[in-house]
Amino acid sequence: MQTVIGVIGGSGVYEIDGLEDTQWISVESPFGDPSDDLLVGTLNGIKMVFLPRHGRGHVQTPSSINYRANIDALKRAGVTDVISVSACGSFREEMAPGDFVVVDQFVDRTFAREKSFFGPGCVAHVSVAHPTCSRLGQACLQAARAQRVTAHDGGTYLAMEGPQFSTLAESKLYREVWGCDVIGMTNMPEAKLAREAELCYASIAMITDYDSWHPDHGEVDVNQIIQTLMGNSVNAKGLVAHLPKLLGEQRHACTNGCDKALEFAILTQPDKRDPELLAKLDAIAGRVLWAAPSQTR
Repeated sequence: MQTVIGVIGGSGVYEIDGLEDTQWISVESPFGDPSDDLLVGTLNGIKMVFLPRHGRGHVQTPSSINYRANIDALKRAGVTDVISVSACGSFREEMAPGDFVVVDQFVDRTFAREKSFFGPGCVAHVSVAHPTCSRLGQACLQAARAQRVTAHDGGTYLAMEGPQFSTLAESKLYREVWGCDVIGMTNMPEAKLAREAELCYASIAMITDYDSWHPDHGEVDVNQIIQTLMGNSVNAKGLVAHLPKLLGEQRHACTNGCDKALEFAILTQPDKRDPELLAKLDAIAGRVLWAAPSQTR
């Protein structure tokens, strides 16, 4: 299998520098419209697919993004490894604006989003105990440090619904009681859906501010965020440019088992499965849905 890197660009990251032989392609998904067309090209000899999470021109809110269609479209485009880059606030003094955090855990506080490809007629339960791919995360960490970016290895991302920022009370709760490290609005259910799609997924939190807990910074300043976003965007593009060499052209089996997440996850018996739902799952779960019965239980 060939490596195909998918990049989901968050606020401030609307393109990838250095892509060659590029074209915007429209990918239809049975789960609705993705945020935008996909920009397909090659970077240092490796195929890359870029999706602006909020759409070109930043037209989608965190709640209106069709996360299922986005992940489904990337899967249909042949993506094997997904890199998510997104602007985040920090709950830690040492995780300062301009720093990157390679996220390895999430607390999901979103409530207005479709969170699974599966449902009545085809029930599945995947493990998200470790919701990101450590293999891919380590490559991102190495790429960030090659850019001379201060990058932190590991952190817990609090996913809030938004679009408003946190109250002071919420910020203190997430930081002091729940022990979270960063806060954002878009990585859930994105990470869960990537796991259901058997895609390796790494999350890069680009710190823009200290949320509202910090006594010396007060409430979130949107002007400050925009200024920091510009610097983060340059560094994020540099990080991505290092990934082809680190990941290599040949895609081997994931050592964390991300590409086998559905192996025993589907519980609905074959004769009870909903044909209409199965048809929508052709890209996401075709590997196991049409395998021998002994392989899917």
